Amino acid sequence: MAFVPRTLAAAIKRQVDKYPVLALTGPRQSGKTTLLREMFPDYRYVSLENPDVRLFAQEDPVGFLDTYPERSILDEVQQVPLLFSYIQERVDQRRMMGQYLLSGSQNFHLLQHITQSLAGRVALFQLMPFDFGELQAANSLQEDWFSTAIRGFYPALFDRGLDSSFYYHNYVQTYIDRDVSQLEKVRDLRLFRNFLTLCAGRAGQLLNISQAGNECGISFHIAREWLSILERSYILFQLPPYFRNFTKRIIKTPKLYFHDTGLLAYLLGIRGNALETDQENLGSLFENMMIAELYKQNQHRLLLREFYFWRDSNHNECDLLVPVANKFDVYELKAGRTVHPKHFSGLDYFDVASGGRVRHKTLIYGGLENQNRTHHRVRSWRDMAL
Repeated sequence: MAFVPRTLAAAIKRQVDKYPVLALTGPRQSGKTTLLREMFPDYRYVSLENPDVRLFAQEDPVGFLDTYPERSILDEVQQVPLLFSYIQERVDQRRMMGQYLLSGSQNFHLLQHITQSLAGRVALFQLMPFDFGELQAANSLQEDWFSTAIRGFYPALFDRGLDSSFYYHNYVQTYIDRDVSQLEKVRDLRLFRNFLTLCAGRAGQLLNISQAGNECGISFHIAREWLSILERSYILFQLPPYFRNFTKRIIKTPKLYFHDTGLLAYLLGIRGNALETDQENLGSLFENMMIAELYKQNQHRLLLREFYFWRDSNHNECDLLVPVANKFDVYELKAGRTVHPKHFSGLDYFDVASGGRVRHKTLIYGGLENQNRTHHRVRSWRDMAL
């Protein structure tokens, strides 16, 4: 499979002559290095993963930056935190736009150093695994959603035709060995693996950290710290509730989702076509894939939208709510291939509860046909877009 043009490239190009530093974060193996090297072939590429290069930067940061003074890609730059202050000094002196392109997969380290040293000097971007549009452009988006969800979206799966189960088995091992084991807050990797699997079983559900900690045998404090680690390393994310008081007794607890459904399916033990008979996880996996897809579109197209869900104590719910100006776009997500009238009830309820502030009411389902109805839009999972 040839290089797949990434949607985010357009946003990066728009900013490269406006900021002295651009920083690209995202999960391991999402294609950050490939994207930057394809976009900027004239830049010097330097990997701080290389022990010799890293030692040079640590022992002599001035000499290191003199060797790579401008138009350089510094990959995994969080490996040498000392560099950030020196980079700040260089860009302030030279005032050259696009002087350094930084990338890193350890978001919890990279962003900390950027906010401390490069605030106001850096444009931040997130590159996630492939979105639907990128796969469609490469003729690699499958016809059925469950095969798509199980396969996952990391570029290596498509570049090298890898087996998904084996890939995610190695991904979990690598993630724990390389990232998590470096953190003092994780002392028992076996327990952490159990916690990760337990989170997978709660995908698409309201987050109860105390309950998750109890089931895993860890304290509330440790469960909260581990959840933060998983978020900052792009494994999972929280969808917050929209709790402006349209009605009383609304839910104010966030929901939990994974960034990649291939990893989620692996952790749930779903293999091959098992999903077709795994009704328990059918709806949550579909919902997770759709929420994650819209998250990727938001990041890759730099739309800067905010996402919420909404639910009241009577279980009236919208799966996704996106504020647009003073109105809302609301979405219902259903895994089935057939559209039923009852699928629109949550959308209509919220429309009334919000005082008619809904702009579009969209049902996204597991079928392939799009429909424009009088009061609702019906979209195939393959054609969803913000």
